[in-house]
Amino acid sequence: MNIPNKNELTRIYGEAEKSAARFQTVADHFAEIYHHDTAEFFTAPGRTEIIGNHTDHNGGRVIAGSIDMDTIGAAYPNNSSVIRITSEGYDKEVVVDINDLASVPKAQGTLSLVAGMVEAIQKFGFKVAGFDAYVTTNVIRAAGVSSSASFEMLVCSIINYFFNDGAMTYINYAKAGQYAENVYWLKASGLMDQLACAVGGPILLDFSDRENPKYEKVNFSFHDYNHHLVIVNTGKGHADLSAEYSEIPMEMKEAAKAAGAELLCETTLDKVLANMDKIENDRAILRAIHFFKENERVEKAAKAVEEKDGETVLKLLSESGKSSWELLQNCYPIKAYTEQKISVALALTDLFLEKLGKGICRIHGGGFAGVIMCVVPEEETENYVSYISEFAGKENVYPMNIRAVGAVHIEK
Repeated sequence: MNIPNKNELTRIYGEAEKSAARFQTVADHFAEIYHHDTAEFFTAPGRTEIIGNHTDHNGGRVIAGSIDMDTIGAAYPNNSSVIRITSEGYDKEVVVDINDLASVPKAQGTLSLVAGMVEAIQKFGFKVAGFDAYVTTNVIRAAGVSSSASFEMLVCSIINYFFNDGAMTYINYAKAGQYAENVYWLKASGLMDQLACAVGGPILLDFSDRENPKYEKVNFSFHDYNHHLVIVNTGKGHADLSAEYSEIPMEMKEAAKAAGAELLCETTLDKVLANMDKIENDRAILRAIHFFKENERVEKAAKAVEEKDGETVLKLLSESGKSSWELLQNCYPIKAYTEQKISVALALTDLFLEKLGKGICRIHGGGFAGVIMCVVPEEETENYVSYISEFAGKENVYPMNIRAVGAVHIEK
């Protein structure tokens, strides 16, 4: 069975040897399980949030990027109405009958996600038919780099290639993933994760139009500034964080309502401050201030990227992290204030970076537990990994790069 050609693999991964071996393994498992003598191959990356923490749900702006960890798959139509997906490391095959979506239970992980995406794609007016697929991923789970969105975008790229002649857009992909998470996984989700995985490379996102979010590619790499991105997973923690997450958009909307708007993107900071007496929750005011200042930082960062001003980019990322800690207040759960692994990891990283006089660290993603981002000088990357591994464990420290390619079919 032919696998993706080396030129394509080099374009996506920067090399062809390791990636070819990975796709060969996928092809072998696919042939063994589903008995096809041919396959098509697909990839969808995970993502990193660069700046724009908790702004998307109130119509804000974000710079995010795809990373060099991805979900890959071999797939082929099976001339039926049944989708069958085997994932490496999971014993149970995902089986979804397109004609019987009503029987698929909600909140049952991958099974529910696939059914939800099928339903959404059909609602959008596109075709779906049965196919077989074998998938594997090296996108780390529970580490804020969107392993679920990576899988969703892979499934969308398969359906788009086989049944829709490439007519689906990345916005269609993202909305299908969002619908699946909202309706079938019963999880509140925006579009940032999905779009960052689908489009590829660093992108500037604008969510002020909720129905039609806008994105544009930006020419950016931390290596342009002689720095390296390192993600540190500090651990999940024991507290139930669902309320903590939902309170952020709710409180921002509370501040917007006081200023006569539904979302903060529909008003201004001056109007919110002029109506502070109508806001009983002080934290809602602080979170609104974070939203407006964070939006400004995203715009400044986009301009600095365009001007190749790495010093300003890193300064803005540092300011963003401090705002998340002080104003947004998503570095630890108030109701379990003794669990502060994020804050500890940030403080320890600050001690390391302080001796260098350069580099930044900040919370990464949703917050309250989980992941921090460190942007460290390239020559100090190994030293930082060794240093923070003493506290977090080496298995939880991930140097990574931004890759240019999103969710795509790979030519053989």
